[in-house]
Amino acid sequence: MLRQLDSTHLVSTAATLVRRVEERFPQSGLCKVAGELFAVAKEAAEVARWLGRPLYGVRVAVGVAVMTMLWGVVLALSRAPLEVRASGASDVAQLVESAVNDVAFLGIAVYFLFGLETRIKRQRALSKLHVLRSLAHIVDMHQLTKDPERLLHPELDTLSSPKRTMTAFELTRYLDYCTEILALTGKLGALYVQDFDDADTVAAAGSIETLTVGLSQKIWQKIIILERVSGRSAAASALG
Repeated sequence: MLRQLDSTHLVSTAATLVRRVEERFPQSGLCKVAGELFAVAKEAAEVARWLGRPLYGVRVAVGVAVMTMLWGVVLALSRAPLEVRASGASDVAQLVESAVNDVAFLGIAVYFLFGLETRIKRQRALSKLHVLRSLAHIVDMHQLTKDPERLLHPELDTLSSPKRTMTAFELTRYLDYCTEILALTGKLGALYVQDFDDADTVAAAGSIETLTVGLSQKIWQKIIILERVSGRSAAASALG
C-alpha cells in the first residue's frame, strides 16, 4: 500500500483542499481552480483504473483479425505450388518476391494490431495529461500578480496595477494553496502511469511533474520574500 499512489486518498485530499480554499477565499478564482482540480481528481481515479485493466473487446477483435489474415496466408501458400508448376521457371523469382512482400506487409499489419490497445490507452491518457498541464498554467496565472514586495510600497502602484487587498498572512496562505494545487496536479499525472507503462505517456507525466515543481519553486521564492517583508514590517512597527 505504501508503494503505490492511492486514488481514494488523492481525491480525498483534493476535496479537503477545496474546502480549505473556499473557507479562506470563497469568492476567489483560486477557489474555482481548486474545485476543478477536485473534479479532475475524481476523473483521474476512474481513468487510471481503466488504463490498468485489459481491453478485452479490443483484444478479441485483434485476435480475430490476426487469425483471419493468417488463414488467408495459409490459403495463398497452399495454392503457391500449383502456380509454380503452372508457371515457367522465369516466373518463379517474381512469385517468390511477391510472397516475401506479402509476408512483410502481414508482419507490419500484425504489429500494428497488437499495439492497438496501447495506442487507444495512450491517446486517452495524453488527453487527460494535457488537462493537467493546462491546470498548472492556470494556477501560475492566478499567482502571477501576487507580488509580496508591494505590501511595503503600495504607493508604487499605477492606475493599471492589480488591486491588492490581501494582508501578508492572507497572501502567504494564497500562495501556499497554489503550491498544494500544483503538487496534487503532479501526483495526478503520476497516477495515470502507475499501472500503464507506456514510454510516451510516462514521458508526458514526467514533464508535468517537472512543470509543477518549477512553478512551485517560483511561488516558494515569493513566500520567502513575503516572510522577509513581514519581518521588516513587524520590526518597523516595534520601533515606531
